[in-house]
Order: sequence, then C-alpha cells, then structure tokens
Amino acid sequence: MKKIVNTIVLVAVFLLASCTDEYLNPSSASQTQVVSDVTGLITLANGLSYKYSITRVSPNYTLPTTSGLLTRELVVLNAGNTDEQNLFQGGASVIGNNAVITNLWNQSNLTKSNADLILNNLGIVTDQGTKGALQAHASIFKALALGNLAMFWQQAPIVTATGAPFVDRITVFNEAISILEAARTELGKAPIPAAFTTRIAAGIDYANTINALIARYALMAGNNDKALAAANLVSLATTVKSEFRHDDLTRNALFESSFGNKNVSEPFDKLFSLPLALQTPATDGRVGFFYSAGGTLNLGRASFFTSNSSALPVYRPGEVTLIKAEAFARKNDLTNATVELNKILQKAAAADAYLIGANQPAYAGANTQDAILTEIYKQRCIELYLTGMRLEDSRRFNRPASERTRNFLPYPFSERDNNPNTPADPAN
Repeated sequence: MKKIVNTIVLVAVFLLASCTDEYLNPSSASQTQVVSDVTGLITLANGLSYKYSITRVSPNYTLPTTSGLLTRELVVLNAGNTDEQNLFQGGASVIGNNAVITNLWNQSNLTKSNADLILNNLGIVTDQGTKGALQAHASIFKALALGNLAMFWQQAPIVTATGAPFVDRITVFNEAISILEAARTELGKAPIPAAFTTRIAAGIDYANTINALIARYALMAGNNDKALAAANLVSLATTVKSEFRHDDLTRNALFESSFGNKNVSEPFDKLFSLPLALQTPATDGRVGFFYSAGGTLNLGRASFFTSNSSALPVYRPGEVTLIKAEAFARKNDLTNATVELNKILQKAAAADAYLIGANQPAYAGANTQDAILTEIYKQRCIELYLTGMRLEDSRRFNRPASERTRNFLPYPFSERDNNPNTPADPAN
C-alpha cells in the first residue's frame, strides 16, 4: 500500500479527518474537488483503506482491543493505559469518555460517511468495470463500519445528518447487508479493469469479501438462510485471500500500538481465554499458530499481529465454514452442521489460505442442537481469535455473563453532546 498511500495522504486523510461531530464534511470546495472525477473517487477509496486500518484510533486497533479486553482474550500490561484498563475491568468502569470506544464509534461513523461520498457520486463514472469496483470498495468499508456499530452498541445511526436518528442493531446489520447486495449486483456487470487495480491499494478480494460479509452479518441478524446462501458463494481455495496489507508506513495497528511495545496488552493466556470445559488440547495446531514466544508474560503475540508488516485478513476462511455450521445448527439440520464443523476440526494447515489448521479428531459429542452449537462457539473462539467478534458471539450463543465484562457499550460523550437523539446507555 505504501506507494499509493504516499499519493493520497495530503488529500484523502485531510478530507477524512475534516468532518464535524456529526460526521459531515464542512469544506465544500475540498469535497467537490475530490469527487469531481474518477481519480478523486479512487483517491478517496484509498483513503478509506488507510484510515480504517492503521494507527491506534483505527478500527483495526479498537475492534480487537475492545472485544478482546471485554471477553478476556487480552490482558492489560500497564494499568497506566487507563482506557484499556477500564475496558478490562468492564461494567461501570466503561463510560462514554473512554478513548478506545470513542475512537471505534467515531472512526466507524467517519468511514461510513466517507464511503457515502463515493457511493453518492458514482454517476460520474462512465466505465462500468470501474464503477462496480468503486461501489464494491466503498460498500465493503461502509458495511464493516456499520457492522462494528451493530456488534457493540444496541442502536446506531445509519444516515449521516445533524441529529441523525438511531435505529436498532438488527436494522443496522440489515442495512449493511443491503449495501453489500447492491454492490454484488453492480460488480457482476463487468470485469474490473487494470486501470483501476493498478491505482487502488492491493489486497481486498471484492467478490469474495462481499459474500463473506453478507454471510457474517446475516448470521448475526438471525437470517440463517441468507447467511448460508452467501457463505456458499465464497471461494475457500487456498489461493484466495482478502486482507489489509501493511509495510513500514501503513503499519499493522495492533502490533504497532500494543503487541510491539509490550506496554499495552497481550494475550490473556495460551488457551484462547476459554473456560476449562471448552479448552482445546495442546495438540491443536492453532495453539502454535496463534501463540509464540516473546511476550512480557511469555505468552507471545498472536499471529496476524507479529510485526508492523503483518497482513490482516478482512475475513478468515474458517469463519465462512463456521457460519455454515452455525446456520445449519440453528435450523436444526444437525447432520450438515456436523459436516461443516468437522471441516474445521480436521483441517490441516495446508488446506487453509493462512495455514490455520487444527488437525483434531472429528466431533464426537452429543448429537443435539445445544451440544453442537457449544462446539461451534468453541471453534469460533479459536479460529477467529482476536477478530473483534468474541463479544458478539458470547451474547449470541447465550454464554454465561461471567465470560464477558459488559454486554453492550455506552454511547460516547462525543455523540451524546452533539446528537439529542442519542439513547440512554445500557445498564451493562
């Protein structure tokens, strides 16, 4: 991403950072300039990638950190990191001035707002392939932003406006799905031209990512049929990856801000923070994959966060298989649920694009919906370690409240102070 980012920092980062508290851009001249032609839209698209994936304020830091601390995937190394420490303590310690959750809220809303600048100006694009690619790029980032809001807050705005109304989280998930479905249709109308791919930050597979995210958010919204349909469209070939790529300029946010300095947080234990009844054997290949020597507590640094240049998947292939397993299980199709579950349990590293392999025996537990869902939850906790989805999973699977320190987040003061429609904070 380095060469592309060097060309966009002065324009896109300024534009993305110049929003008001209502996530509007007050500089009409700058906005007009950047959306007046295809070059400007591509510049803004690269800015979305840049702002979403780097520095301590980005979702690629705040998402795994917030969920990780609330579910004990992570432990705080230095209590002087007050906001992270308060998240680790949870409960009433987490209030609306917490910088980590404020950044997650604000940056997700900024991403959503700036994605809309692209989506609302696609009429200037005459080449269908370029138009479809730009719509896919912007829609993926808007959907990720909406998904972040719906996973951590009970309500959120889906429009950008002064005093924007709030809607319930299921409506937010469904909005993300609708945006992605529209992008999927447009993307399928023409091939993406080389003139676009050579000018956009590399790494994201648009078609597979769109379907993976539809599957993810449909599952979280309780639409199992839609989740299955979308998951079945995702290629699980080992050659297929969709990822944020990093280098010495666009650094991996969690490594740079936390794991790399050994002063903020690191893995809570080498057992994926699972209770005794759900722990995986030491022979599970994913233990060695996700943990390595070198951490302050000798627990190491999770893979995908081992260096400034570590690539970070937008989705992991195992998530797609586990979406199928869970959707089948919730439909009470236990035979197919077990088939998909065994694909994860028995997966060799070589069968996974990122070499995540368990090499465990097939499922041998009770053939009941509850037992199979419990095993699926366990495998999600391992396979999707530090993706930021553990809190959502813990609630959805009705896990004991003791396994998380909050259910939903309070609304940031930055929103409450500027939007009279901000709901009351949840009790926990």
